[in-house]
Amino acid sequence: MDNELAQLEAQLEQLISQYERLKAGNLELRGRVARLEAENRQLSDKVRLAADRLESVLDKLPEA
Repeated sequence: MDNELAQLEAQLEQLISQYERLKAGNLELRGRVARLEAENRQLSDKVRLAADRLESVLDKLPEA
């Protein structure tokens, strides 16, 4: 009985440890996702701005 309790306690400690590691990893990944989403928005804005500028330049070119 004591041996079984000791095994259960050890398993519980392992589960808690794994939970804490996964929780920390998840937090890190959420931060990374947030940074990448912000970077993606900035890059999309830059592409949109470049496309608008290109369209403006093309509109100013004489027709061939």
